[in-house]
Amino acid sequence: MKNEQIARICHEVNRAYCSSIGDASQPNWEDALEWQKDSAVNGVEFHLNNDTTPEQSHENWMREKIASGWVYGPVKDPEKKEHPCMIPYDQLPKEQRTKDYLFKAIVDCFK
Repeated sequence: MKNEQIARICHEVNRAYCSSIGDASQPNWEDALEWQKDSAVNGVEFHLNNDTTPEQSHENWMREKIASGWVYGPVKDPEKKEHPCMIPYDQLPKEQRTKDYLFKAIVDCFK
C-alpha cells in the first residue's frame, strides 16, 4: 500500500475521532489542503521508517510544523500558522494524545 493511501486512512480516522469529541474542523481527505496531506504522509513515513512511540510521533509532527513556521497559539489558525498542540507531549490533553496512539496503531498495521 502506498504511503499516501495509509495517510488517507490515518486522516479519516483522525477526522472521525475529532468528530466524536465535538471537533468538526477536519475536512475529508479530498478537501484537505496540501499541507495537511503532506503532514499525514510525513507522519506515515516517520512511523514506517522508525520504531516509534506516540510521544515521538508528536515530536516529529512538531518538528515538521516548526520547520514550516508554525508556533503555539490558543486556537488552530492555518493562516497565522498557530496551533494549540505546539506544546510538549506530556502537556497535551488526553484527547490530543489519543490521536498519536491512533495514528501509530494504524501505520503499525502496515509494517
